[in-house]
Amino acid sequence: MSIFTKIITGEIPSYKVAEDDDFIAFLDINPNAKGHTLVVPKKEENKIFDLSKEAYSSLMDFSYRVAKALEKAVPCQRIGMSVIGLEVPHVHVHLVPTNVMSDMQFTHKVKLSKDEFVAIAASIADNFE
Repeated sequence: MSIFTKIITGEIPSYKVAEDDDFIAFLDINPNAKGHTLVVPKKEENKIFDLSKEAYSSLMDFSYRVAKALEKAVPCQRIGMSVIGLEVPHVHVHLVPTNVMSDMQFTHKVKLSKDEFVAIAASIADNFE
């Protein structure tokens, strides 16, 4: 069972920003930038291209909606998207508010307080359609 499955089941707390029957989005606790969000299918699958075409398309649609909410909640030049999948064996899409290329390098990290996590999660959730 992946750490993301434990978040989905509520075993591990998270700063959730959006959820439906098939997907969940929550803030990355080790973010590249304020608002860095992970979009995860609830069904545990290791590799993104092992998803069915339908599940892949649905994941991208849900990610799009989260990215639009994130863009309204966090001032930035754009929302970067990355799917790497080596650190957790459960498909996940990184949505990162970006202003410079280094925001997407996963070596640049920001520290946020619990209050900052709570506030940004609420702001993204309020903008999710």
